[in-house]
Amino acid sequence: MEKILYKKAKKNNAKCNVWCAFPSCYSFAMSSLGYLWIYKTMDEDACINVERIYTDTKNTTIPINDVDAIAFSFSFDMDFTGIFQILDKYNIPLLSKERESNMPFVFAGGPVLTANPIPYKDFFDFMIIGDGENVNNQALHVISEMKGKPRQKILETLSKIEGIYVPSVKQNKITKICEKINKCIYTPILSSEAYFKDMFILEISRGCVNCCNFCIASYLNLPVRFAPYENIIETVDLGLRHTNKIALLGAQVSVHPKFKEICEYLHKKIQENPEIEMSISSLRVDAVDEIIIKTLAAGHQKHVTIAIEAGSERLRKIINKNITEEQIFKTVETIRKNGLKGVKIYAMIGIPTETQTDLEEIVTLAKRLKNANKGFSISFAFSSFIPKPNTPLQWYGRFSTSELEKKQQFLKKEFHKAGIKAGFSSIKWDYWQSVLSRGDEKISEFLTDVYKNGAKLGAYKKSAKNRFNPDDYALRTYDTNESLPWDIIDIHPGKEVLKQRYNNILSIS
Repeated sequence: MEKILYKKAKKNNAKCNVWCAFPSCYSFAMSSLGYLWIYKTMDEDACINVERIYTDTKNTTIPINDVDAIAFSFSFDMDFTGIFQILDKYNIPLLSKERESNMPFVFAGGPVLTANPIPYKDFFDFMIIGDGENVNNQALHVISEMKGKPRQKILETLSKIEGIYVPSVKQNKITKICEKINKCIYTPILSSEAYFKDMFILEISRGCVNCCNFCIASYLNLPVRFAPYENIIETVDLGLRHTNKIALLGAQVSVHPKFKEICEYLHKKIQENPEIEMSISSLRVDAVDEIIIKTLAAGHQKHVTIAIEAGSERLRKIINKNITEEQIFKTVETIRKNGLKGVKIYAMIGIPTETQTDLEEIVTLAKRLKNANKGFSISFAFSSFIPKPNTPLQWYGRFSTSELEKKQQFLKKEFHKAGIKAGFSSIKWDYWQSVLSRGDEKISEFLTDVYKNGAKLGAYKKSAKNRFNPDDYALRTYDTNESLPWDIIDIHPGKEVLKQRYNNILSIS
C-alpha cells in the first residue's frame, strides 16, 4: 500500500510519456530517496506523464510503444546489470546507436555517472551530470517540444543544456550541476512494501566538510550545503502526520549548524508520541553529544554507526580522517552512557601505504574499546579501498587481491580471537568495482558480455579475458600527468586541487 505526500499535477495535456526506472526491485526502489524525489519532480509537471518501473514490474500503464523517454537512476557500480535487464525486457537495444528513431530516449543520472560516465557512454543517449532535480524535466520538455524531429537533432539541442552529456555530440567539457538546497528533499511516497517499511527520510545536508581522500560522496557533493532549519522542521511535521518512522540523511548530518536544535525538536516530538521511531545513517566521531544520543535512544534506535576507517593515526592522516583516538573513545562512551545498546564501526582494508603494523593497530584499538565498554555491543564492518574518480586517491591503485585477502584473513582471525564481531566485504567483488570505477570506453563490450554471461563473479573474469587486463584499471597507480577518462567532467574543486592533496598524501607516507 502506498501513501502519496505531495500534490500530483493534472495530466490533461501531458505531451511526454516517461518511464522513471529503478535498476532493482520495487522494495529497494521505494526506499531510494533520490529516485523517488526525481519521480516526484516529474509527476508535479503537468506536461510529463510519468510511471515508475522496476526490474520486477509485471505490467505497465504506459505501453512501451508510447514511451518517449526512459530515465534511469544509477547509484551503484553494479546497477548496470539491472539497467540492461529492463532494456532487454522491453526489447530496447542496449547500445544507443542501435536504437531506431521511434524508440524512447534512454538516459540516466546518479553518482556513478557524475563521477565517471565514460564506461557507459555507448548505452545512454544522454546523461545527467550532477544534481538532477531540475535538469531532468528540462530535458524532457525539449524531447516533448521537438517530437517528430530527427533523433540526432534533439540530442544536439540537449547537449547545449548545462549538465547534460551527450556522447554522440562533441563536447569539450561538461559542467556538473550543483543545485542550491532551499528545502530538504524527503520521501514523497510511503510504502508498506518498501525495504524500509513506511520510513520517512529527509535529507538535511548534502556533502561533507571532512572530504576524506577516498570518499566519492564527499567530493561529488561539494560545496557542502545545508537545508534551512525552518524547512526541516516543517518537513518533519509533514512526515509525522503520516508515519511514526523518520530518518535523517546526509553524509554528515551531525554537522548541520542547527543539528542540536533539530534533535531537541525531535526529542520533544518523541516525548509527545513515544511510538515515534527515529534513525540516523551515521554519526561523525567529533560531533556527537548527549542530546543526539538521547534523542536516538528515545526514538527506539538501538545501535548507531561511526566511521573511523583506520586504526592508526598515520593512516587516518593519509585519508584525511582528522579524528584522534581520544575522540573515538569519548564518542563510544557517550553512545554507551546515553541509552544505546551498541555501535558499529566502519573501517577499511588496503588504504594506500597500509602496513602490517597498521592492521595490528586497529586490532589493538578494537580490543581496548571492548575492554573500556564492557557489556556494550561493539562490532566492525570492513570494506576494502576502491579508487574513485574525482578524489585525491583516484591515482592510487589497489593492493593485489591476494595481498588484500591475506590482510582480511589476519583481521578475521584476530577479531575472532578477541570475541569482537566483524563483517567483511568481498575482496573479489571490490576488485571489479574498482575496474568499473576507473574504466573507460574500452570496457563497453565487457559490460554487455558480463550481463549476457549472468553477471556472477565468474562472468567478470571470463568477459575480460582477451579484451583487456583488468589490473590496469584496478591495481595500477596512475601518473598525475596522464589524462583520465573522466577529465571531461568539470567538477569542483578541480584536478589541480586533487593533485595537491595527492602530493600531500605522498609526503605523509
